[in-house]
Amino acid sequence: MAETLIPAWPAPPGVRTLQTLRSGGCSLAPWDSFNLGDHVGDVPECVAANRAQLRQLLPAEPLWLQQVHGNVAVDAEKHANFVAADASFTRRSGVVCAVMTADCLPVLFCDRAGTVVAAAHAGWRGLQAGVLEQTVSSMAVPPAEILAWLGPAIGPSCFEVGDEVRAAFLSQSPAAETAFLAHSPGKWLADIYQLARQRLNRCGVFAISGGEACTVSEKTRHFSYRRDGVTGRMTSLIWLEG
Repeated sequence: MAETLIPAWPAPPGVRTLQTLRSGGCSLAPWDSFNLGDHVGDVPECVAANRAQLRQLLPAEPLWLQQVHGNVAVDAEKHANFVAADASFTRRSGVVCAVMTADCLPVLFCDRAGTVVAAAHAGWRGLQAGVLEQTVSSMAVPPAEILAWLGPAIGPSCFEVGDEVRAAFLSQSPAAETAFLAHSPGKWLADIYQLARQRLNRCGVFAISGGEACTVSEKTRHFSYRRDGVTGRMTSLIWLEG
């Protein structure tokens, strides 16, 4: 049985969410075991079986994006699988938005009235490029009415980056300095959760939950590209119940 969790956040009735973890599937090492990524070298039949197991928990097949570390958000109702984008949104019940991660930050969104939902994939490049801001804009509701949940990502004690990453964020907001801790010459420990909260706050979103996990250090629960190189992918999903 696939291991999943239901995000703990104050989403209104009718908004459904699901976060997959790494166990309970049929994939063998190094993709063991509930790998949902079909682009990471796993046996296609295993990925298909894992996705079939996930599908039993959902009202429909998710929109599977071709994630490119950009800032494009698409209407999940109007696009087919593998559209190049890093976020999707929907106002239609039964349409499932989904993003896959293995260290990058997944963010789920809804409004307080439960009329629109979205899912975004935010690695540092997409985060810096504005994928969260673009997702908020695409939801077309007042940002103060939006709730966000930060899913499992690389934790602040494990995310070592170079000067260029820190400089990219500071060039957009000096406040980002507080999210970087000097680690070694030319290297910093980055807090991707804090960076995401800062950017959401700047565009008017303050109701933010989650952001406590670490995909690198929690090996039995999460896939981590930074830790393992060749590995599987988890999925964060959200939809409106019909």
